[in-house]
Amino acid sequence: MDDRTIVSTLCAMAQNMAHSGYRRLLVISGDAEWSLARAGQLSTALGTECLWVGPQPLVGTGCPPRQLRNLLGREFHHGVFDARSSVDAEALAAMSGTLTAGSWLILLVPPLSRWPLTPDTDSPRWSDTPAPIATPRFIHHLIRTLQSDSEVVFWSREEGLRCHEAPPRPRWQAAAGAPEAGQRAILEQLCHMPPGVAVLTAERGRGKSALAGMLLRRGPGPVLVSAPARVSTDVLARHGGEKFQFIAPDALLAALEAGSAPPADWLIIDEAAAIPGPLLARLARAFPRTLLTTTVQGYEGTGRGFLLKFCAALPGASYFTLTTPMRWCAGDPLERVISQMLLFNDLSGETQVADPVVIAPVSRQCWQEESREPAELYGLLSSAHYRTSPLDLRRMMDAPGQSFMVARGGGKMCAALWLVREGGLSAPLSQAVWAGYRRPRGNLVAQSLAAHGGSPLAATLHGLRVSRIAVIPSRQGQGTGQRLIAAARQAAGEQLDYLSVSFGYTPQLWRFWARCGFVLVRVGSRREASSGCYNAMALLPLSPRGQAMVEHEHRRLCEDWHWMQPWIDEVIPLPVAARTMLTEEDWQELAGFAFAHRPVEACTGALSRLLAYRSDGLAALRCRLVAQISDAQICRQFQLSGRKALLAHWRSEVATALAACLPDGAQSLKRQILQLQFLQ
Repeated sequence: MDDRTIVSTLCAMAQNMAHSGYRRLLVISGDAEWSLARAGQLSTALGTECLWVGPQPLVGTGCPPRQLRNLLGREFHHGVFDARSSVDAEALAAMSGTLTAGSWLILLVPPLSRWPLTPDTDSPRWSDTPAPIATPRFIHHLIRTLQSDSEVVFWSREEGLRCHEAPPRPRWQAAAGAPEAGQRAILEQLCHMPPGVAVLTAERGRGKSALAGMLLRRGPGPVLVSAPARVSTDVLARHGGEKFQFIAPDALLAALEAGSAPPADWLIIDEAAAIPGPLLARLARAFPRTLLTTTVQGYEGTGRGFLLKFCAALPGASYFTLTTPMRWCAGDPLERVISQMLLFNDLSGETQVADPVVIAPVSRQCWQEESREPAELYGLLSSAHYRTSPLDLRRMMDAPGQSFMVARGGGKMCAALWLVREGGLSAPLSQAVWAGYRRPRGNLVAQSLAAHGGSPLAATLHGLRVSRIAVIPSRQGQGTGQRLIAAARQAAGEQLDYLSVSFGYTPQLWRFWARCGFVLVRVGSRREASSGCYNAMALLPLSPRGQAMVEHEHRRLCEDWHWMQPWIDEVIPLPVAARTMLTEEDWQELAGFAFAHRPVEACTGALSRLLAYRSDGLAALRCRLVAQISDAQICRQFQLSGRKALLAHWRSEVATALAACLPDGAQSLKRQILQLQFLQ
């Protein structure tokens, strides 16, 4: 069969697909230029607007993978996803949700035999490696999934077109615009809902944006619409008609704080889980009735975690869900294969786990085997966290330094632990990180210990960071999580210096980590937008070197806590051991602030002790740390152009104070600090 015949065959198949309301995946596998030319030939022959995702769009609407999020909510007929040099799994899944019934998703890939060994140019984004790496576990999983699905079609130069005839399906009737049965029932309840918050969840293509638009049209009073991006509200706007009134989340918050927000009976927030939790909570409380809609599939970083983490804190919220596809038929082949490729199927439902519970490591080789275990592991870890995406899946499969442990009872998984190897930087590089000159990829806690802690050599130690830990609800409070940590501690022995964890501080979470033996060593100075909590770091020492560092960092935190407390509106059980005398370590830290790039937050204790030591000078810094005047006000008072100029002014003030306090030592400290920028 020549190329022209193949294209005609695929166009005829698309007509049959449209007749029955389903979509399919076509894999074009081959050398780069050949596969690109075949995709261009087919997309032109299909003759409708085609979404092309990749670096070289030939026809239709072009979009780089990282910008595809801006198109969520729009609809396209056919799409080409260029995966010849990289697989952005989030974008692939999101793209599949934009395609209407009768569409081909055309996936361009290298020859299948070479694909697992091909470096993925997207990998540095999630692997923390400086250069692209091959991702054989993920690619083997994709190939196995694609080849085992009878409705995936393959086209290669060597084999031509390889496909199976699709099973017969009845004629499909597209939604006519009126509410379907499921939508109608929910719409009726929303229209008569008392004041409060409603949460509408669904997989993509179930008509939740259309339902929100119908509510907008039927609402007797004014309704506001907000979403992460206006372009994603096309469907909602089409159903809402002239009453559609959009305002971005940050603009709406600013209007609320200024008292100038438009009045509304309803606030509709589309794709709510993509908005930071604290901002979302503030908006949801500001109007008589709020409807939050979100996609529960993992490619938008939501998953069941949105329900478990955010919605659980909404008192008296009403929950609704849509299950029947609206934009394609039930049992759609494209939706099925994408879910299997990216493990969207929820395997984390509650199960009865029999005693005894046994803990064991999980080999990463399991990802290349046809077993339920890796999907169960990913499902359990993702269900326990607010934001989970295919990037996490890719990291688990192929990023270096990852390890896993699970707890099983009666053969059923009830808890899982994800660990990441960190640290081991060279002494010069660790010192450069401490000074703020370098930020190499990865090593989240190890780098933070150097960049925000008191030891320039902290990142030379070797650690294991707890990336995630999850325990099914029926086993929580029974010590299973503590047993996982103890097992990891025992397996590491003294080959490593510490276990670490970075988490959004809550009293409940801290009680757990404290019971596991962790010691608090850092508390951030502002609440994180994604969690609404102060970031905290804690360590569990494993070696004498680790023990010495943990004691040093904890003592430093306790000594600085007196100066940090005014900035933190959270009760954290730390003993206050306020120190007012400046030490040699303080002078070094002040030099790092004055002559390098140490941040104010990392030096709060030393800077505050300097202000107590000197009664004159440092006027702008006193405004910040003593009077707690906002940065904007300080800039106006000292006629500074902005935050960058203000920071430079603070550094200059501290440099002047150092020269006055240490007339013989300030220049020596400056030379030592400046040399660090040349260390690698």
